[in-house]
Amino acid sequence: MSETSEIATLDADEKRLEQIVGRVVELAKARGATQAEAAVSMDAGLSVTVRMGDVETIEYHNDRGIGVTVYFDKRKGSASSSDFSDEAIGQTVDKAVSIARYTAEDPCAGLADAERMATSLPDLELSHPWAITPEEAVEIAMRCEHSARDVDARITNSDGASVTSHQGMRVYANSHGFIGGYPSTGHSISCSVVARDDNGMERDYWYDSARAADAMMSPEAIGRRAGERTVRRLGARQAQTSKVPVVFPPELARGLIGHALSALRGTVQYRQSSFLLGASGEQVFPEFMRVSERPHLPRAMASAPMDNEGVATADRELVIDGVIQGYILGSYSARKLGLETTANAGGVHNMIVAASIEGGLMELIRKVPQGLLVTELMGQGVNAVTGDYSRGAAGFWIENGQLSHPVHEITIASNLREMYRNIVAVGDDVDVRGRVRCGSIMLEQMTVAGN
Repeated sequence: MSETSEIATLDADEKRLEQIVGRVVELAKARGATQAEAAVSMDAGLSVTVRMGDVETIEYHNDRGIGVTVYFDKRKGSASSSDFSDEAIGQTVDKAVSIARYTAEDPCAGLADAERMATSLPDLELSHPWAITPEEAVEIAMRCEHSARDVDARITNSDGASVTSHQGMRVYANSHGFIGGYPSTGHSISCSVVARDDNGMERDYWYDSARAADAMMSPEAIGRRAGERTVRRLGARQAQTSKVPVVFPPELARGLIGHALSALRGTVQYRQSSFLLGASGEQVFPEFMRVSERPHLPRAMASAPMDNEGVATADRELVIDGVIQGYILGSYSARKLGLETTANAGGVHNMIVAASIEGGLMELIRKVPQGLLVTELMGQGVNAVTGDYSRGAAGFWIENGQLSHPVHEITIASNLREMYRNIVAVGDDVDVRGRVRCGSIMLEQMTVAGN
């Protein structure tokens, strides 16, 4: 399919979905709903996995769904369907109406305020369909895995290489008269291999993802990175139990910041189940820390012109000089807290952690006389209520600012509040593959438990 025909198809899908959600809202109003909203989506994609030179899976999905929520004053009812026929749409609306009549009133229920609706949707270049056939995807995955296995003769096995591509469209409408949507795409290539020596086996991986296929690393480069990371871990041993500086590379540092974002969500704030409860206005991070939300970055993986309630997204500062400036709110959680929505219904949009130094991972490692570089985290040992943090880990021991030897079967432990206070530096080697854009992070101290 040509690029022109793909664009025409997406335009036709958007118009059709706009008609569907518009009809749903009108049906809900005709049945007496005080307010109504509907979202409809279509998503299609291809996923291919090869392992040890053989095709393991080829999957194609083509999903669609519609959800409707109605409000009778402050009583709410929701229903959903994957059937877009007129009869099914009518039945779905009827079900939502029926549910609403039996629910208790909730003073915070209702649509986002009408004046917060997006009046225009800027083109953020989020849709770049990849006209790839299953045969082409298999060939790319084969090249990726072959490149990884060629790195070293000690790479004896593979967990496989995968290629995925999807494109979708979501349209939202409500009884304020708002209707809007946009197409988006996402593509990825990944590889994981296993190496063996006299001391045992080690496994590692690498991947890349982007809105546009041509923005990703080559399959060969991804495979080489996966192979090199795996071989580098051979000969790993346990570390001595100690309290030392710990360095997180960008792909793990963003998760460290992600725990704070989760703790600042409105839902956990009004439920009082957050280790950062009531933290707005409090200095949680060092003074050099700044975290900004930038929803309108072209082609970025978490960009969006509006949130899931139709509220216009906008730049904001979440952390300034280490001080929390507010929470992450949709309209419901905002009302529960007596605040205003921050256009985060559905999640955050490109949270950017500002670098505090020039240089990335290696620059931080050079600052460590003795400590740990973490390259893998295991388990779910994070208590979202207390902030207690204890996770299995693997990585490399640091001596005199240099990587000394690989380590495994260790645990790193602390409390997230203490960890945030102990951030020494943030590198400029930013990982742009997710919702959080962050460089490497160095912590002054954590407990590393090993021998």
